[in-house]
Amino acid sequence: MMPGQRLQGCRSLHINEDNGRFLLLAILIVLYLLCGAAVFSAIERPSEVQAHSKWNRTLFNFSETFNISLEDLNSFLREYETAIAAGIRADALRPRWDFTGAFYFVGTVVSTIGFGMSTPVTVAGKVFLIVYGLLGCAATILFFNLFLERIITLLAVVMKAVRERRIRNSGLLPPGIRHDFSACSFLGWKPSVYHVMLILGISAIIISCCASAMYTPVEGWAYLDSLYFCFVTFSTIGFGDLVSSQRADYEYQPLYRLANCLFILMGVCCIYSLFNVISIVIKQVLNWMLQNLCCQRCNIKSNSFPLGRRNAIRPGSRIRKGRFGIRHTPDSGDSGPCDSDTEGGGRRLSGEMISMKDLTASNKVSLALMQKQLSESANGYPRTVCGGSRHNGFSGGVGALGIMNNMLAETSNSR
Repeated sequence: MMPGQRLQGCRSLHINEDNGRFLLLAILIVLYLLCGAAVFSAIERPSEVQAHSKWNRTLFNFSETFNISLEDLNSFLREYETAIAAGIRADALRPRWDFTGAFYFVGTVVSTIGFGMSTPVTVAGKVFLIVYGLLGCAATILFFNLFLERIITLLAVVMKAVRERRIRNSGLLPPGIRHDFSACSFLGWKPSVYHVMLILGISAIIISCCASAMYTPVEGWAYLDSLYFCFVTFSTIGFGDLVSSQRADYEYQPLYRLANCLFILMGVCCIYSLFNVISIVIKQVLNWMLQNLCCQRCNIKSNSFPLGRRNAIRPGSRIRKGRFGIRHTPDSGDSGPCDSDTEGGGRRLSGEMISMKDLTASNKVSLALMQKQLSESANGYPRTVCGGSRHNGFSGGVGALGIMNNMLAETSNSR
């Protein structure tokens, strides 16, 4: 491939970093969905076929035994399915729409769990649910974000104290600086995202195991089914095939229902925080993949075939005024396979002799580019995948990502 063709190919990859990360993540999610569909289809499809076959034999035998036509039997079963949707079961269950049942329902609504065992059937109930869920879900997401902020702050304080204690007890510090060691060495210290992820993961496992130990004897589920229910509930997936606290009577009923609500609240908050920390790790992997894809596509040295214009000013560049005009010098960490201060094709370097006409034009261009840079800095600089930048790929963000950007070591701008 000719050098000009390589340069043109690399320029085509000079896209916004956030858009590149978004597209790459979308592609990976589609591939992840395809793989998941293939695995679940291979695992669950034989059981589904077997269940259909068994049910058809049961219907046929019942129809033959009691001399009932299959049409009448199916009509009766459809009526029973309507009754199930209204909360009627063959076994005695607690009322769905008394105050305690309605409170359990609105809890599943605002937490976005949505088991589906209770649903409004009246027009007024459906309209009220739309308005109620809009405000309730937004407030609950805000609560989860504030919980995430405080749990990371708490973990940072604890981890900082443990780290300081370990260093003090190691005996490696000179006696004269032990009193001022904390202020000098831990200024701006932030916990690692991997340590936070490990602690949150262990906490989620402990909460799930303790909750499963309660659900197994009380609900009569297998322990594995209880663990499955905990993950589906805490992650707000909420299939509804297993739902806790639905029988009419329990032993120690008030205590059990209180413990059930507390376990669900702690589990949802913990899993929500864990998911957001894992998303930071996924974002780091995406940044690494984008960097490698760009570098492999460019495949050129930092002093050959630059992507940007000769006078382009980027964040991380130092403006320097010399005898013959203004030149910009990238910082030490700003160079990359796509950065350069020169261009091919016979153009002068910025330190060579130039005419007064060229000097005037260069100064005008530099001033315009500097003004553009200031404007972009005020409104958010459009980072690019190939361009060198001191951005770590985590600046900005909204919601949980915005909270964690300056609270973890790997995502902080000050690291």
